[in-house]
Amino acid sequence: MDSVQVRRIYEEPLPTDGVRVLVDRLWPRGVSKERAHLDEWFKDVAPSTELRQWYAHIPERFAEFEERYKDELREPERAAELTRLREFAAKGQLTILTATKDADLSEAAVIAQVLRSTGE
Repeated sequence: MDSVQVRRIYEEPLPTDGVRVLVDRLWPRGVSKERAHLDEWFKDVAPSTELRQWYAHIPERFAEFEERYKDELREPERAAELTRLREFAAKGQLTILTATKDADLSEAAVIAQVLRSTGE
């Protein structure tokens, strides 16, 4: 799906963002709800606390984090929010937001990859 992009919540919203959804479990520091310009906050799609703490955004752990997180995305609560994200993307542009410093090595990137792939 070309209609899915990942951005940091600290970046200025763009008119081309479409539906903006935060996928972090914790609210980002220093960002007001008004400044975030969110349509949704799907904190239940975020990785478990245990997985997030294990990963600790250590780049060498990303491949294993990705696999473990994809397993978690099959759990009913996360799968339901993933389905809603898929529906947003099917209707138009979807911007998945995260506060992570390196969005390419985040749960948002994994979610985007899952949404773009067929058969997952």
